[in-house]
Amino acid sequence: MSGAYRQSRIAIPEVTVHQRCSYMGEILHAYDPEEAVMEAQRCLQCAMPYCVQACPISQDCKGYIDMVAQGRFDDAAKVTLLGNPLATVLCKSCYHYCEEDCVKGGKGSAIAIRHLKRASLQFGHSDLLYVPMAPRGEKIAIVGGGPAGIMATWELCLRGYSVTLFEAQPFLGGQIETIPKYHLDGDELEVDVARFKNFDLKIVTGKRCGIDFTTEQLLKEGYLAVYLAVGASTPGLLKIPGEELPGVFHALPFLLNANHNPQGFLGRTDRTTVVIGGGDVAMDAARSARRFFSGKVTVAYRRSWEEMPATEEEREGILLEGIDFLPWRAPVKILGSDHVEGLVTARTELGAPDARGKRSVTVVPGSEELLPCDTVIIAAGQVADLNGFTKELDLKTPRGWPEGKGDGWATGVEGVFASGNKSIVYAMSAGTKTAQAIDAYVAKKLGRAPIPRPHPFGGKDPVPPPPGYGEPTWVL
Repeated sequence: MSGAYRQSRIAIPEVTVHQRCSYMGEILHAYDPEEAVMEAQRCLQCAMPYCVQACPISQDCKGYIDMVAQGRFDDAAKVTLLGNPLATVLCKSCYHYCEEDCVKGGKGSAIAIRHLKRASLQFGHSDLLYVPMAPRGEKIAIVGGGPAGIMATWELCLRGYSVTLFEAQPFLGGQIETIPKYHLDGDELEVDVARFKNFDLKIVTGKRCGIDFTTEQLLKEGYLAVYLAVGASTPGLLKIPGEELPGVFHALPFLLNANHNPQGFLGRTDRTTVVIGGGDVAMDAARSARRFFSGKVTVAYRRSWEEMPATEEEREGILLEGIDFLPWRAPVKILGSDHVEGLVTARTELGAPDARGKRSVTVVPGSEELLPCDTVIIAAGQVADLNGFTKELDLKTPRGWPEGKGDGWATGVEGVFASGNKSIVYAMSAGTKTAQAIDAYVAKKLGRAPIPRPHPFGGKDPVPPPPGYGEPTWVL
C-alpha cells in the first residue's frame, strides 16, 4: 500500500508507562531513518498546506517532509533550518499546531510533523552555520534571551546588524529553560545557538534592564533601537492566606529549579502535592512533581477537563502517569503554621457569560472542603517584571508580557520596541515581526530601504516566506 493511503502514523518510540515516572530523561525517542521515511511518505503534499499556514513562524514542514520521504536527510535538515533557528528545541517541545491542521488527521492520525523535524536534524547534516550579510556597524540592543529575543537576534544578525543580547539570568533560554527534562534532556538550545557563530553578536548574561542598565542608557550608547523581549517571568499570585508558607511553590521557579538545581528536590519523598491550575505549565509542574516526589499528585482546576487549556499531549501525560484531576475546585486558603498542612478548596460552577460570551466561574457558598497535602504548586499564570522600566515607555500587559502600543510594537520612547507571546513558537513569531519593524525604523532613520531577510546560508537570493499554496516553499 502506498504510504499516502496509510491512515495510522508510525508509532513514536517512547519509554513505557511503568518506567516513565521514575525516569528523569526524555520519554519520547526518535524514529529510526526507515521509520521516518515511512511516516513522511504518508504526507499528501497538499497543494494548500494547512500545516504551513498553522505554524506561527511559517515553518516549511511540507518541504522538509518531502525531503525525508525521499530519504534526503541532509536537504531536509537545511530546509528545516532555513526559517527556524530554534529547530533543535522545537523538534522536541513545540506544541505542533501544524499537526492540529493536518488533513490526514480528518480520517486517521495527523502526520508526525514535529517528529519528522527531529529526524531531519538527527539524520541530516544539521551542524551548519548561518551566514550573515556583511557587517553594517549599526548597533541594536535586545533585552531578553528567550525565544522572542533569540529569534529577533537571528533576524537582525542575518541582515548584518551588530546585536548585543542582554539576559538577566546566567543563561539564555527564558521559558525554554523551564521545559522539563522529559521533553528536553540535553543541550538542544546550545546546539541551536552554536549556528550563530558567524554573527556580529555579543551576549551579556546576568544583567537586568532597569537595574543594571536602562533603555535610555542604551540609546545614549549608540544603539539605534532597543527591543524589550522580557516575557512574563513573574508568577501570578492567588492572594490567598498561606501562600507564603514553606512547601508552597510557584510553577515557573519550581520548573526552573528542577532543571538547574534538581538536587534541591531529591530526598523529599512521600510528599502529597496539589497543583493549582489547568494550563501546560500546571501539567509540567504536576508531571515533574510525580518524578521528584513519591507521594500522590493531584491537579485542581476551577473548570472542567474539557475547558482546561492544557494541550492534549500534556493532558494525556498526567493520565498515563497516575496524576489525579479534580475539576470544579477553586483555592480558598492554604493551611499550616510553619509548613503546608492542607489546601482548602471550594466547589465552583458556571455563572453568567462575560462580554466575550465565555461563562464565568462562581464559587458555590458553603462548599469548602480540605485536601490534605504538604506541598502546593501554584500555576496561576505569569506577569511581566517591569521594575525599573520608566512610565514613558507606556507599556501594556494585557496577556502578561509587555508590549508597545504603537505600530510594530513601538513603545512611547522612540527607538524602543516591546513584544512577546504565549508559547515558544508564538514568541518567535513576535520576535520576527518586531525585528522587521526595527529594521524598517532604522532604515527610515538612515534614509535607506528595509532589508528583506537574506538567505540564511549565504545564497544569492532571499528565501521567500512560505506562501502556503502550491509551489515549492523552500530553496536549497
